[in-house]
Amino acid sequence: MTKFTLDDFLNDDDFSENTRLTEFRPEIINELTKKPTLKKGSDIASEKIKEAELLAQKPFDAATHKSGYVAIIGKPNAGKSTLMNAMLGSRLSIVTPKAQTTRNRVIGILSDEDSQIIFLDTPGVIEPKYKLHEMMMGYVQKAGEDADIVLLMVDATDKETEMELLISKMKKFRAPVYLILNKIDKVGQEKASEIIERLQSQFKFKDCYAISALERIGVEQLKQIMKTNIRVGPPFYPKDQLSEHPERFFVTELIREQIFLLYEQEVPYSCAVEILQYQETNSMDYIDADIVVERDSQKGILIGKGGSKLKKLGTDSRKEIEAFLGKRVHLKLFVKVREKWREKDGFLRGLGYGKE
Repeated sequence: MTKFTLDDFLNDDDFSENTRLTEFRPEIINELTKKPTLKKGSDIASEKIKEAELLAQKPFDAATHKSGYVAIIGKPNAGKSTLMNAMLGSRLSIVTPKAQTTRNRVIGILSDEDSQIIFLDTPGVIEPKYKLHEMMMGYVQKAGEDADIVLLMVDATDKETEMELLISKMKKFRAPVYLILNKIDKVGQEKASEIIERLQSQFKFKDCYAISALERIGVEQLKQIMKTNIRVGPPFYPKDQLSEHPERFFVTELIREQIFLLYEQEVPYSCAVEILQYQETNSMDYIDADIVVERDSQKGILIGKGGSKLKKLGTDSRKEIEAFLGKRVHLKLFVKVREKWREKDGFLRGLGYGKE
């Protein structure tokens, strides 16, 4: 299976370094919120291709090279996927306004000449209601156990009780836990300081940082802190590789992302995406995929009157997949009903859930 490398995700994002909480100044937010643009095929992209190739070929110094796993854990919609994407400078994890978008453990690899950090983006911590949820929480548990560093991501706008329940789950991990208070642009410095002080009284964190992953406040500094605190060790992956997931995984995720964006209520949560066929050619990829739902009524909602909704879903998904792969795609979507699929262990494992 094809593995994605840095070349597949090139951009010229320049995430500005910002300061720690004690130096946070609200007046700098406007400057930091200017969104970078993606310029594939530009001279900058060509230069990055050369840089990636050189980095992959260059030997590392075994005495000083650092590497480690960093797990990002938190409640749904805390900004975990946004943070990992910002750290990498590329969109690996899908992001939507709805909670519980991430179902798998998504691996993102950040490499430079003298270090390699493997980020583990995990599903939001919830109380399981289905077998699917149990498998999702298994990813969270395993990520925390495997990690050299755990980033506990807390939404600054959450209720106090929600934060405290999340912190209680950190006591089972051996790795040092850093408190990352996200969305400080929504609460301000004084409120952020109060939240951190309160949470510090409940758990012994390695350190605490206040950021805004969406607005890129504090992201570059946090990245450098992770690099400083991982241990000396060899790279676990080739230096030009950005993830260990195959193309099929990202295609299913991009289709799921569009389902979350186009449909409301329980429909996105009742959908699974399964690739039936993935045929690659030089000029175009041919992809057939099933969207699995639990009830006939959900199938009708997905298809829409005269197939209008499914057509839009296919069009929007194809555009995202083409942009991601950098080539033309012929996409066919089918909708199938499988009752209570979220409770069926065999079917879930067939979709890849529960596998490491």
